[in-house]
Amino acid sequence: MKLYFRLLKFLKPHLRYLIPAILFMALYAGMSGFSVTMIVPFTKVVFYPEKEVIDQRQTEGKDPISKESESLVVLLPKYLEDKADSILKGSTKVDTLKRLCIIILIVFFFKNVFWYCQSFLVVKAEEGVIMDIRNRLYSHYHNLPLEFFHGKKTGVLISRITNDINLVRGAVGNGFAMLLRQSFLVLVFLFLVFWAAWKLALLAFVVLPPSLFLINKLAMKLRVKSILVQTKMGTMTSVLQETVSGIRVVKAFAMERFEIKKFMDATKDYFKTMVKLIRIGSLGPPLTEYLGVVVGVLILWFGGKSILEGGGVTPERFFLFLFAMFSLMDPIKKVSQTNIEIQQGLAAAKRIFDILDTEPKIKSPPRPIFLDGFKNKIEFTDVCFSYDGKKEVLHRINLEVKNGEIIALVGPSGAGKSTLVDLLARFYDPTRGGIKIDGVDLKLLDIISLRNNLGIVTQETILFNDTVWNNIAYGYNGAENEKVHSAAKTANAHDFILRMSDGYQTLIGDRGVKLSGGERQRLAIARAIFKDPQILIFDEATSALDSESEKLVQEAIDRLIKDRTTFVIAHRLSTVKNADKIVVMDKGKIVQMGDHLDLIQREGLYKNLYQMQFKL
Repeated sequence: MKLYFRLLKFLKPHLRYLIPAILFMALYAGMSGFSVTMIVPFTKVVFYPEKEVIDQRQTEGKDPISKESESLVVLLPKYLEDKADSILKGSTKVDTLKRLCIIILIVFFFKNVFWYCQSFLVVKAEEGVIMDIRNRLYSHYHNLPLEFFHGKKTGVLISRITNDINLVRGAVGNGFAMLLRQSFLVLVFLFLVFWAAWKLALLAFVVLPPSLFLINKLAMKLRVKSILVQTKMGTMTSVLQETVSGIRVVKAFAMERFEIKKFMDATKDYFKTMVKLIRIGSLGPPLTEYLGVVVGVLILWFGGKSILEGGGVTPERFFLFLFAMFSLMDPIKKVSQTNIEIQQGLAAAKRIFDILDTEPKIKSPPRPIFLDGFKNKIEFTDVCFSYDGKKEVLHRINLEVKNGEIIALVGPSGAGKSTLVDLLARFYDPTRGGIKIDGVDLKLLDIISLRNNLGIVTQETILFNDTVWNNIAYGYNGAENEKVHSAAKTANAHDFILRMSDGYQTLIGDRGVKLSGGERQRLAIARAIFKDPQILIFDEATSALDSESEKLVQEAIDRLIKDRTTFVIAHRLSTVKNADKIVVMDKGKIVQMGDHLDLIQREGLYKNLYQMQFKL
């Protein structure tokens, strides 16, 4: 219940729709009950001769008038009885029947109007809640640190924000509304049942406790199975996402059959689990209905016997009781179905809240310092870092970088070069030690202001399925033509962009699939130029390019780094010869530092790497 109440808190911003919806639900339930009571006047008008009505009134101690006065008394106070009779009673039985039919039409008209109003308002509240949860989860993804995504399947994370949230709709939106709606109906029909024949009603509810017990047992099993179903859906989505994003590799290795089999295995697992879930869930409605039929048969026997033997139940009250009792079965059955939806939604909600409850480790302090430009120096002081809290990938890094310097980070794979610049961008925080910009620790800075001063270009270029223009002016609506064109020209990208079908408005496909590696990299550089950051980070920006593309990209880089503080990570030492300072790293430590001419003359890792690359 605690989980469900937490989920219902999302309804609070949408009470302006929910409260009127609840009012219309109550009105709809009232009209539904009122429509059932019409069986009383109908029975009296059609089946009773006028004399029997008068005799019955005399038996009940009332004045013998020629009106079927019990027509609406079941729902009206006594002082309105005569008024109701005057409206309903005609000069003849046919005239009375005609008036009764008109009233029935009016009652059902308003009943359906109320149904429409509550349905429309419930949908507005429901969809608003789903939108809020989806937006909150998506926003939270952006607030979580990179380490959260390590080892997580992309498809599973996508499934949380699509499939799981759709299941939550059954609990917090439609489920909650259905529960209220059917509860109102249950209350109305219960009132009529007890009003018509309270002894028969007590007999009927002997079977209620075992029915509720069975439904609750089914609900608990459903929640367990629902969690498993959602896990299988996440696995299936993950396989699909990986295959689509890696389709080039799949085809290159002729692995279509392998991937198809893997996906079919995932869908088969989902199919089996889903069938088990439906098998258990399908027991609820028929079980509830059959128990209701058992009750109905008992009522028919005892009630019919009472009428035949001249007992205390009049035929019209018995008919009202039967109509109300069997009308009661439908909302009870729907409550059972709603319980299934709620249990599935709660299972999904638990998985969503597990993510929302994950506190972002990397965040701005309560009173952050805003970085308004970089002026003096960056200091790494005794910086240590570990991904898992056990093995250190960086150990006691001490490095000072002055404003305007070009720093090259070189060394074998796994030396910790990329990790070091990731700490500067505050994708992670050092395990020990600290990093300062202009004397201010990064942890005291506003994260957005820090990253606004950084431009990062990596080997794996990330572009979006959008136009060339929007990829260059990423996040800036209404960017000036001159600034976008200037960034593209500086990145050696303007000419190939103009050769594209729609120029700067050409859609480049998912991750820039329509472009070559060199073109993608130049667009990434153009994006960095457009941002105009003071600190640049190039992480293997040219390592995957052919010679011609590398030349064009390197020219763009040379233009970009002018008068900026730059970190360059490279395996090709030819690209770092002109760096002001070359930092040589190995096994998470700085083992050498100096310029190219200095390092090439000293024995050490840099000289060995240089000789291996140039076969000296």
